[in-house]
Amino acid sequence: MSVKKKPLVVVTRKLPDSIETRMRELFDARINLDDTPMSADQIAEAARTADVLVPTVTDHISADVVNQPDCKLRLIANFGNGVDNIDVAAAHARGITVTNTPKVLTEDTADMTMALILAVPRRMIEGASILTEGKLWAGWSPTWMLGHRIGGKRLGIIGMGRIGQAVARRARAFGLQIHYHNRRPVAPVIAEELGATYWESLDQMLARMDIISVNCPHTPATYHLLSARRLKLIRKDAYIVNTARGEVTDEDTLIKLIEGGEIGGAGLDVYEHEPAVNPKLVRLAKAGKVTLLPHMGSATIEGRVEMGEKVIINIRTFLDAHKPPDRVLPSML
Repeated sequence: MSVKKKPLVVVTRKLPDSIETRMRELFDARINLDDTPMSADQIAEAARTADVLVPTVTDHISADVVNQPDCKLRLIANFGNGVDNIDVAAAHARGITVTNTPKVLTEDTADMTMALILAVPRRMIEGASILTEGKLWAGWSPTWMLGHRIGGKRLGIIGMGRIGQAVARRARAFGLQIHYHNRRPVAPVIAEELGATYWESLDQMLARMDIISVNCPHTPATYHLLSARRLKLIRKDAYIVNTARGEVTDEDTLIKLIEGGEIGGAGLDVYEHEPAVNPKLVRLAKAGKVTLLPHMGSATIEGRVEMGEKVIINIRTFLDAHKPPDRVLPSML
């Protein structure tokens, strides 16, 4: 009796042990044990040999990869919510299905966004460094390390999807007034629950907010959505928090405006040229003007495991000749 050959699944980065174990049980899985990012040539080779590719945000799956004459891929099961690292239109045209892992990281990312909303005005990282970097602390003083209260301030959310709404719920509990810009208004019941004010004009909202939170995906339409012109609309005492994608903001202009005192500061978890971080941002962080994190917004054990479970479900559903639950189509982007 012949044994059915398992499909070859290539995983580009190290995943949680429980997920890798299950993948080995179900598939002929090639695992990246040392977590070294695959080169462009290695990804192209994987596309020529694998039935399924499991990339992450650090892997660029371009049209050249999927349009190779001998490309064997049938499914790209992205380990991540965003798919800006994949040319979805090219894959779709080639008959390759693309899936992602939505709804898993909403709460984790919203938690980190709220942490930055709190950390920047209260100077938390700057204060912590006094104790951890051997700086002199003379004790409590009435006028030392003063920050700003966030209760009563206006929060402008760019992108009122699942994460934006989760941020709004947290922020409202801290007494923030909720404003948002989105492609279209949210349902009235959601707006009423959040006490949210909709701005059709992003320009008008930016000019009136105390805190701006970027929670929209990176797409061609949102590249530099916060352009140089729009950044100059922001008030001098306001600040920006970004846990979405660095490409949404004109980073060079943001740096210049913070350096010049034209924007109050920023809390950033993502960067325009990741993994490179602009040295000027690092200097601003050391000066207490910005808070920087190394793309930790979704970094929880629970979240990563749930992402892996979604990837496995999408692969198994596809291989069973059914429509994967998290299929991504070009029309959705």
